[in-house]
Amino acid sequence: MLDSIALESAIFNFQSLLTVILLLSCTCAYLRAMAPSLLDKNKTGLLGIFWKCARIGERKSPYVAVCCVIMALSILFSRWPFHSLASISC
Repeated sequence: MLDSIALESAIFNFQSLLTVILLLSCTCAYLRAMAPSLLDKNKTGLLGIFWKCARIGERKSPYVAVCCVIMALSILFSRWPFHSLASISC
């Protein structure tokens, strides 16, 4: 049972998928704040996804911050026993 929990991908685990999306949004917003020309030149196409994530992170920053705190607390308190059990069994 623990092996199947540890081997799940972020695509199939909803909580991990939300974590990846939040981290992507926060990282893109930070990169755009530090180096705006890096993301502003690619507003369309495949790399335009990063520009859109940066815009979401900038415009919805209070909501993104609250989601990050909730996600951190959720990960900290819901996954904690699984990490200790996995380290004991190895």
